[in-house]
Amino acid sequence: MNTIPLWIIVAGVVVVAMLVLGAWHFFRRRNQSDRLQQRFGPEYDRTVGELGGRTKAETELKAREKRVEHLSITPLAPADAARFSHAWNALQGRFIDSPTGVVVQADALVRELMLKRGYPMADFERRAADISVDHPAVVENYRAAQAIAARDERGEADTEELRKAVVHYRVLFDEMLEIREAKQVAVHA
Repeated sequence: MNTIPLWIIVAGVVVVAMLVLGAWHFFRRRNQSDRLQQRFGPEYDRTVGELGGRTKAETELKAREKRVEHLSITPLAPADAARFSHAWNALQGRFIDSPTGVVVQADALVRELMLKRGYPMADFERRAADISVDHPAVVENYRAAQAIAARDERGEADTEELRKAVVHYRVLFDEMLEIREAKQVAVHA
């Protein structure tokens, strides 16, 4: 009778277990990558390019998620939303008279809105990273608006660029202007 030595059976089990574990790890990482790509969209690719690889980028994006999880981001009450909308409309009306001033005011109004919603007001890159977690589709607008505002600060932006900055800020502003529904009180007759 031919018997297989015990060490060969153990070695075979260990090899199979390692293959299963490797496959599980591979699929888990792939699912994580897919989830992050879907959640962050173009911001995923930008972060990969900026940090030079998927592993570093995914570590950064997961850290952003974890950081924002601990923030108290809240939608606006309808009265606050109306006040911010009115301020934005007034700001746009002033663009013809003072495009440069309006870009500065748009940036300040967006920051005020972010603060009211609960976003911390750290440096620009941190604000953009925090926004990218819940608003990945518009964070690039914020980056573009900030770049134009910086060029304007140096006296290098023309009126068309300033108009584009206001448009970029508006896209972010509209996205950030989430409104909390007023609670309806049922009246029973």
